[in-house]
Amino acid sequence: MQTADVKTVLVTGVSRGLGLAIARRLGRDGYRVVGLSRSLSDPYRALMAEHGDTVFFQEFDVGDIDAIPAMTADVIKRHGPLWGLVNNAGIGTDGVLATMHKTDIEEILRVNLTAPIVLAKFVSRNMLARRQGRIVNISSIIASTGFSGLAVYAASKAGLEGLTRSLSREVGKRGVTVNCVAPGYMETEMTEGLGEAQMESIRRRAPLGLPEPDDAAAGVAYFLGPDAARVTGAVLTIDGGSTA
Repeated sequence: MQTADVKTVLVTGVSRGLGLAIARRLGRDGYRVVGLSRSLSDPYRALMAEHGDTVFFQEFDVGDIDAIPAMTADVIKRHGPLWGLVNNAGIGTDGVLATMHKTDIEEILRVNLTAPIVLAKFVSRNMLARRQGRIVNISSIIASTGFSGLAVYAASKAGLEGLTRSLSREVGKRGVTVNCVAPGYMETEMTEGLGEAQMESIRRRAPLGLPEPDDAAAGVAYFLGPDAARVTGAVLTIDGGSTA
C-alpha cells in the first residue's frame, strides 16, 4: 500500500553490513525502503517483518547492467516515484594488479562503478521529471588515500566520487542533489579477510575508533533529509579521524 506523504528510497546491497544498516536507519526514519540484493538475508527479512508495509525487498544483481532499466521501471510502478537512490552495493576484491585476472577487474568496475552510473541514469529521469530527489553514492576513503592491493577498488570508488561531482551539476537546477558518503574501514564482512595485525594497525590510525555501519548510515540519512536541501556534490568522510 502506498502512502502519498511517505518518501521512497531504493537502496542497493542490503543483505548485510552497511547496506543493512542504511535500510534499518531509513526504516526507522519513516521512509519506504526498497532494498535490492542478490539474496534475501535473515536480518533483512527480520527488518521487513518489523516495519510491515514500509520495507520491501527485490532480488536483483546490480552487476546485470542490461536488466537495470526494466528493474527500475518495475520498482517505480509498484512503489511509486523515488525520492532517493543509495548506491551502496559493491565488492572489495583485493589483489596485486599485476597478477589480477581480467575478469576480476571487470567485475569490480561493473558492480562498483558502471552499475551506480546506470542506476543513477534511470532513477534520475524520474526525479528530474518531478523536480526533486536525492542520490547518495557510497565511496570509501581508499578513493583518496589508496591502499596496497586495492588499486582497482580504489579506481572504482574514485570514479564514483567524480560521478557525484559532475552529476550534481547536471541535475541540481531541477532540484536533485547528488552526494557521497566515504566511510573508513569498518569491521564488517568486507574486512574479515584482513589479518589481525593489519586490522590493529588500521584501528590505531583512528583516534575516535573505527566507525560502525550505523555511523555511515547516519551520513546517508543526512543527505536524504531536509537539512541537506542545499548540499550537493559533497563527499562526507566518516572514518573516526583516520585521514585527519
